[in-house]
Amino acid sequence: MTDIKSNLQKILDAGHFSVTSEIGPPMSANADFVRHLAKDIVVMVDAANVTDCQAAVVRMSSVAASLLALQEGVEPILQMTCRDRNRIAIQSDLLGASALGIKNLLILSGDHQSVGNHPQSKNVFDVDSIQLLKAMNDHMEHGVFISGSKSKMPAQFFLGATTNPFADPEEIQLIRLEKKINAGAKFVQTQAIYNIDRFNEWMEKVRKRGLHERAYMLAGIVVNKSQKSIEITATVPGMDIPDILIERMRNAEDKQAEGLAIALELISEIRKVEGISGLHIMAIGWDEIVPVILDKAGFLPRPVI
Repeated sequence: MTDIKSNLQKILDAGHFSVTSEIGPPMSANADFVRHLAKDIVVMVDAANVTDCQAAVVRMSSVAASLLALQEGVEPILQMTCRDRNRIAIQSDLLGASALGIKNLLILSGDHQSVGNHPQSKNVFDVDSIQLLKAMNDHMEHGVFISGSKSKMPAQFFLGATTNPFADPEEIQLIRLEKKINAGAKFVQTQAIYNIDRFNEWMEKVRKRGLHERAYMLAGIVVNKSQKSIEITATVPGMDIPDILIERMRNAEDKQAEGLAIALELISEIRKVEGISGLHIMAIGWDEIVPVILDKAGFLPRPVI
């Protein structure tokens, strides 16, 4: 656990309903691209994920983009995937991130390289997400490397993980979630939620295991801009979008207004779910909608702690 808490951790520890969003680094060295995205959400979210070569596509380093966001006043949640680095490189990057003042870390396995723009590249997976969480929680946060050698200054983070309530088999997903929390995850972001009934059933199983009491559960929301957007989202493995929502987008005269309305309805229902401590909003290709949805959902102004 960090000696100096991140803003996100303070918000959650104080019992506030947290709101996070995303900053996707560009496929270029354009620092102003990141700065612009950060300026649009500064003081509007408690923290923002900075993605790590999302969809296995080469993008600006998530560490560098996190620093750019931090310089604009947005607290970053550094994403670190296990796909591209061995344990030497991962530990090196995390030492650097901690030295730069980055306090939140979201650990993921990472999309397979075959889906990205370098499908012939070799993945690494020297450690997986559960092993890296445990290494951070048990070793690096106490100034000890995975090898057992010591560091004079530890790399300390508010540790996060991800989970998918809709992936099969469900029992395996619950087991993996519990393993991630056992390994040290203090907050968990879910895959995008569209099927509220099924999500309620999944959260009931999470509560029976007491997992919501051991890690903060942040529910994912995607704001769809178009019919194509929701149809593409529906093809993502492990995604469950009720047909009625897809039909609403197809039949709507104003697709953007309908996408916003659907997201606001889902947010309203998710806030009623016992054990949910916050939202993670993903506005894929529609970053300018984030301030609008935060305002309309009643999340502004954000608490200052």
